[in-house]
Amino acid sequence: MTKFKSDFLRVLDERGFIHQISDPESLDQLASSQKITGYVGYDATATSIHIGNLITVTMLYWLQETGHQAISLMGGGTSMVGDPSFRDDQRKLLTVEQIETNIESIKRVYGNILNYGGSNPAMMVNNADWLLKLNYIEFLRDVGRHFSVNRMLSFDSVKLRLDREQSLSFLEFNYMIMQGYDFTELNRRYGTVLQMGGSDQWGNIINGVDLSHRMGGPQLYALTTPLLTKSSGEKMGKSASGAVWLNGDLFSPYDFWQYFRNTEDADVVKFLKIFTRLPISEIERIGALGGNEINEAKKILATEVTAIVHGRDAAIQAAATALATFESGAIDLSLPTAEVTHAELASGIGILNALVKAGLAASNGEARRHVASGAVKVNDAAVDDDKLSLGDNALLDEGVIKLSVGKKRHALIKPI
Repeated sequence: MTKFKSDFLRVLDERGFIHQISDPESLDQLASSQKITGYVGYDATATSIHIGNLITVTMLYWLQETGHQAISLMGGGTSMVGDPSFRDDQRKLLTVEQIETNIESIKRVYGNILNYGGSNPAMMVNNADWLLKLNYIEFLRDVGRHFSVNRMLSFDSVKLRLDREQSLSFLEFNYMIMQGYDFTELNRRYGTVLQMGGSDQWGNIINGVDLSHRMGGPQLYALTTPLLTKSSGEKMGKSASGAVWLNGDLFSPYDFWQYFRNTEDADVVKFLKIFTRLPISEIERIGALGGNEINEAKKILATEVTAIVHGRDAAIQAAATALATFESGAIDLSLPTAEVTHAELASGIGILNALVKAGLAASNGEARRHVASGAVKVNDAAVDDDKLSLGDNALLDEGVIKLSVGKKRHALIKPI
C-alpha cells in the first residue's frame, strides 16, 4: 500500500478504491497542502444510477469528507450523444425532455449520499449549461484540433468496437471530445483539478488532462477505481431480476438489502471497505468473524449500505422483514409486492407470469427454469407445474399470495 500524505488519497487507498492515478505524487502533494475540487460525471441515460455508480459517488463522499470540494456532474449534454465505451452498439438517442426527467429522478439518490448543504457543500452541475451553447465551427477550431484521431482509435473502448467490425458513429466518436472539454470547462468555472471514474473511463479522463495541457491550462489529474468483481469472478451489479438500481422504485430497499446480505463470504470485508463508512478498525474486527458469525457480518454490510442509499429507517425495515421472513417463518407484508387487479386474479394468473410480475424472474423462460429446478414455492408449497394458475383460492388470510424462488428470494402478489 502506497504511503500517501493527504487524508483523501490515504482513505481511498486503504479502502481499495484506487486503480490508476495520472500523477499520484503531485496529486497527493496538492491534496495535502490545499483544498482541491474534483468531480465525477454521470450521464442521465436512465431514471436511476446503479450499484457500479455507487462506487464513484462514494469516492466523491470521501473527497468531501476529507475537506475538499465535490462536484457531481450531470450529463445533460453528453447524454444526448451517449458514451460508446465498451458497448456493442449505439445507445438509444434520448430527447431533451427524457434526459431532464432522468436527471430529476437521479438527483434523489445523490442527496442521500452527498451533503449539498453545510459548511462544505457538494455541488451539482449540468454540462448542458455549456455544451448545448457551443458554436460548432468555433468548437472544432478551439478544441477539436487538439485531438489526434490516431490516438483516439488506439483506446481500448474504441478498438474493441472496431475489432468486432461494429459500427462506431461519428456522433459517438465526438463523446470523448465532449468529456475532455467538460474537464477543462469545470476547471475554468470552478477550479476543478481532478476527475474520477471507473477504470473503463481512463481514456476519456486522460483526454481531458491532455486537453488542458495543449490549451495552455493548468495541470489536471485523473483517478480511476478498479472494475469491481465478486470473488467468483462475476461482475458486480446484476441481480436475478436485472440491474441493481439505486432508486427504490426500480429496485426496492428490501431487494437492495438482500443483494448485499447474499454477498459471498470472501467479499464481505472488501465490500465493507468500499460501500460503508465504518472505520477500518471496525471492519477488520467484523472481518475476523468466523463460522456462522459471517452471516452477522453480511447483515451489518447490508444494513449499512441500505442506510446510505435509502435511509436508516428503510434499512432497519428491510432487516426486520428479512428476520420475519427467514427466521420467524411469518408473512411480512413489507416484502416486495406486485399488485394485480381482482379481475386478473379471478380469471387466473399463470405462475410464470406471476414470477415475472413479482420481479423474481426476468422472463417467462427464466421463470420456467426456476420451476423445472424445483426452486419455486407458492405460499411455501413447492411448485412443479409451470402451467399452474393462481386464483382467489391461493390468497392467504393476509390477502396476499407469497411467491418464493429458492430460500432467500420472496415477494407477494396482492389484489387491488
